[in-house]
Amino acid sequence: MIAIIDYKAGNLKSVERALNKLGYPCCITNDKAKILDSERIVFPGVGAAGKAIDDLKRMGLDRVLSQAFQEGKPILGICLGAQIILDRSEENHTPCLGLMEGEVKRFPSPLLSFENEQLKIPHMGWNSVRVLKKHPVLPGIMPGDEFYFVHSYYPLPDSEDHVIGKTDYSIEFPTIIGVKNLIATQFHLEKSGRAGLRILKNFCNWNGVYAE
Repeated sequence: MIAIIDYKAGNLKSVERALNKLGYPCCITNDKAKILDSERIVFPGVGAAGKAIDDLKRMGLDRVLSQAFQEGKPILGICLGAQIILDRSEENHTPCLGLMEGEVKRFPSPLLSFENEQLKIPHMGWNSVRVLKKHPVLPGIMPGDEFYFVHSYYPLPDSEDHVIGKTDYSIEFPTIIGVKNLIATQFHLEKSGRAGLRILKNFCNWNGVYAE
């Protein structure tokens, strides 16, 4: 069973539908015992970092995620779930979960294209990802594949070793990050068509081992 962590941060049903489409049993839950008994964890989310961390702590799910990470359970962060796994966020000046060293940065403003046109923030829509290194959840992903983004902040791990893929939006920023049994994408896998489902499927078959 795959546990989709419910911490009132949105887009859970779309993740559930994507996993059901792929044929993998899953449940949306904030039950700590169910999460720790699950085979793997999906940690999605939309919204503000400050409220998300407050809700996680109020529900005791911050400790559950830390325990699951330490036990080696495969964990997949999506969007906000790819940000608040780091140490801190510029959004709301929020201390985060600290599963990976680093911080969450806001896009600079103004953000200018190469043609000196001002780009919109949030970064919204389809964009490609430059994969930097091999990872067990990425087989089948091609250079031209595009993924769906909606965000004003992005994850910035302290170590480049933890950056697996990057995307260009005037600046190049990390969009796939990972360490040990934890992998996370800034883009929405559940809204990214065939390529997003491919990564989800690969995650559902990953044992959590990653040789960095």
